[in-house]
Amino acid sequence: MSFDKSAADTLLTSVFAKCVQDLGLSVESVNKDSAVLRMRFSENLCRDNGVVCGQALMSLADTAMVFAISAAAGEYFPMTTVDQTIHFLRPAMRADVIAEARVVRLGKTMAYGSITLRTDGDERPVAMAQTAYALLRDGK
Repeated sequence: MSFDKSAADTLLTSVFAKCVQDLGLSVESVNKDSAVLRMRFSENLCRDNGVVCGQALMSLADTAMVFAISAAAGEYFPMTTVDQTIHFLRPAMRADVIAEARVVRLGKTMAYGSITLRTDGDERPVAMAQTAYALLRDGK
């Protein structure tokens, strides 16, 4: 089994809710246990003064981890977020946001991951998230 960028591109348009699709996400890369997604800047995702809202950043982090887990498992299967803790470090202002998601541990029923968010062209983190997912391989 292999979950590559082509599979990720298909997944992005076929599985996620419309509100996630409306974030303007694109898959930058998929590796053996990680994925990089981009959220294009849009005023629709901002609070005042061009600051990208926390809700959009959390959705980006959550979505990126689904791709990383799928890459680590070699395929997509249903999963659900059990826990997501995010630390906002500085505002993301008027720029695309890049999510770098990496699987920390992939078990039979649970997966754990770490996501770093940064703005395009700046290596300083905007936010860091830790996540846990229940893996629903049997559809349960």
